[in-house]
Amino acid sequence: MSLYWVSLANQIGIAAIIAQGIVVLTGVAGMTSFAQAALMGFGAYTTAILSTHYGLSPWLGLPAALLVSGVGAWAMGAVTLRLSGHYLALGTIAWSVALYYLFANLDLLGRNDGISGIPPLSILGWKLIDVRASFAVIALCLAASYAASRNLLRGRSGRAMRALQGGATAAASMGVDLARVRQILP
Repeated sequence: MSLYWVSLANQIGIAAIIAQGIVVLTGVAGMTSFAQAALMGFGAYTTAILSTHYGLSPWLGLPAALLVSGVGAWAMGAVTLRLSGHYLALGTIAWSVALYYLFANLDLLGRNDGISGIPPLSILGWKLIDVRASFAVIALCLAASYAASRNLLRGRSGRAMRALQGGATAAASMGVDLARVRQILP
């Protein structure tokens, strides 16, 4: 298979991982959010800064990236917690636009040019520079995110998320703590 198709499959795999989060939030819980790109940016910039400025391996930056993305999601959720419907959509669009301009104007983040010199991922000394090597990692991450989403939706939290889709009143009457469930979703 040519490198073009493998590279295209890599991009599709990354988009599919992000789309799974959007499906859980929008399709299952019925909450519209346009801030996923900002959360992905939190994680990407965290890993890039830790690996370029502090010399950490990108693999060691991954837990920090997850933590920073989670804190960012919690903070954005705390501000937009009581919004619903069109107001929620507009609020998350506002977050996305504001964070886009903030990230694009910070010297620490390379302004509009981004951060250069990010070291490639490596597994046991094998650098994942070739798109074919990256394909295997992306496919594993996609499978792991699918399994995690499936596990989440089969549990108590998944039932609470499904109850949100019927409306806040219906979910509250079923004993769902609306504030807690909405807070863990973004």
